[in-house]
Amino acid sequence: MAEAHISNDMIRGYTSTIVLNILAQGDSYGYQISKDVTALSDGTYTINEATLYTVFRRLVKNGSITGYWGDETQGSRRKYYSITPQGKEELTAAQENWATAKHVMDDLILGKVAINHE
Repeated sequence: MAEAHISNDMIRGYTSTIVLNILAQGDSYGYQISKDVTALSDGTYTINEATLYTVFRRLVKNGSITGYWGDETQGSRRKYYSITPQGKEELTAAQENWATAKHVMDDLILGKVAINHE
């Protein structure tokens, strides 16, 4: 049996929602979010750095998240991101849309059509 794989095309429309979900659980920075994505998907999906930082820029511009510099005493400073109230509303709406879309896609991909071809 072939190993399960999630294509970038399948995830592309949901990267902002994925980042918002992670940030709704607490402020974080790019590398940690990348690790969280890999962990949440049990290693079946990894987000590349360029994609992640494109998502950060878009979410900051939209007012969904804010960024701030950490106060690390060792190593380089990290830019942390925090979800805004608007981002929380967007996440809730996206999660509701996903639940509906998942149900419809399950029906379309797994459902059986009644044979009645007259």
